[in-house]
Amino acid sequence: MKKLNVKSILKSNAIWLVFILEVVFFAIASGGTFTSPNNIVNILRQVSYYGIASVGMTFVILIAGIDLSIGSIITLVNMICAYMMVNLGINMWIAVIVSLAVSVLIGLLNGFMVASIGIPALIATFASQTVFEGLAFLITNGRPISGFTKTNPTFNLFARWTVAGIPVCALIMVACFAIGSFILNKSYFGRYFYAIGGNEEASELSGIRVNRMKYLIYALSGLFAGLAGIVLLSRSGSAQTTVGKGLEFDVITCVVLGGVSVNGGIG
Repeated sequence: MKKLNVKSILKSNAIWLVFILEVVFFAIASGGTFTSPNNIVNILRQVSYYGIASVGMTFVILIAGIDLSIGSIITLVNMICAYMMVNLGINMWIAVIVSLAVSVLIGLLNGFMVASIGIPALIATFASQTVFEGLAFLITNGRPISGFTKTNPTFNLFARWTVAGIPVCALIMVACFAIGSFILNKSYFGRYFYAIGGNEEASELSGIRVNRMKYLIYALSGLFAGLAGIVLLSRSGSAQTTVGKGLEFDVITCVVLGGVSVNGGIG
């Protein structure tokens, strides 16, 4: 009979144990307020856009890459979507689709710089971050945009509406998790991602089109970041030029704490 290795179990589940202890601590310290239904709903709304963006970042880190442009994509999506609805009077759904298309294009640009030109991901995506933060600022010269929830009340559905008491943004996050899990575990793309992260040169020699996969991965990272930006815009009710500042580091932290190795190939 195999001996139960308590130390190994504790080590492999350390993050979950810390999480449970934190929940218990705050539940006791707050007198039960922390675990109240209203607070749980608020927490789900708060973490939803981090969770959505972390799906795309997971793909990037799995291939031993990095995407520092996520925060600027979220900011730019906020400004473009809000500007189209408020200043141009464009239909909400068209504004959302255009904003998401822009986020994918930014991802493809990152993929081009990393895969085709050969610029290190850290430098390429940092450059994108700087450029698109500046572009977001230029749209309104740094002024915030608000009022779109009055002209387009349906836009509230992304973060403020609920289904059976569960915020729609949390359901979107779960759907993104499901899509990410399917890609990694049930599709050949996922196997390619792990292979590239484990050994890029060997993957190329085995017939995997590594550059094409990098284009796809950075495009997906941009798409999920864009969707996170839409959710955040719906939640805040105002587009700010600094809304995504530093958010990429929070997302990277989420991914690493979730068990993805920064060296790639594991997660």
